[in-house]
Amino acid sequence: MVFGRSSRRKAPIEPVTLKILVAGGFGVGKTTLVGAVSEIKPLRTEETLTEAGRPVDDIAGVEGKTTTTVAMDFGRITLREDLVLYLFGTPGQDRFWFLWDELAQGALGAVVLADTRRLEDCFAGVDYFERRGIPFAVAVNCFEGANRFPEESVRAALDLDPEVPLLMGDARSRESVKDILVAVVEHALTRADQVREHAATAGT
Repeated sequence: MVFGRSSRRKAPIEPVTLKILVAGGFGVGKTTLVGAVSEIKPLRTEETLTEAGRPVDDIAGVEGKTTTTVAMDFGRITLREDLVLYLFGTPGQDRFWFLWDELAQGALGAVVLADTRRLEDCFAGVDYFERRGIPFAVAVNCFEGANRFPEESVRAALDLDPEVPLLMGDARSRESVKDILVAVVEHALTRADQVREHAATAGT
């Protein structure tokens, strides 16, 4: 009797989905970052800047900006067949920070996007994730015409712990953004392993 080859196919892989936040100051490039890497049309909640908002929106250094995110940006990227990231960009202005707590629920990690022209604008993001124990990486968005500083200088200015990844990148470049997201995921998974090992050691 002759048997033909089995026609059974491998079951499709059910991907793991992870939530990553993209935070940073007003006009730092969060919407651009999500849009550069998303494989779907990004969901954006942008509104036009108005004269009424000028007293509370500091546009120094980003005078050409005409819109602002008022709720979130949302995008998705498949890093591997078995790994999908959902990206949630946070609003940058102080008056919308109340949304951060809702957006942060269930997040594996975060990117804090920084601009060396307004480095102080990312202090709040760094502090937020440190206080809540959410793993994060800082990505310096290398704008054209912005001063470039050594990594050690930026790390010292932000008072980052040694284990926090610090990367130089371009929020407009898909490959650059992918590298940043991979670094965040790897850092978050390493932190999770350390927590599990600590818990196991403490329980023995």
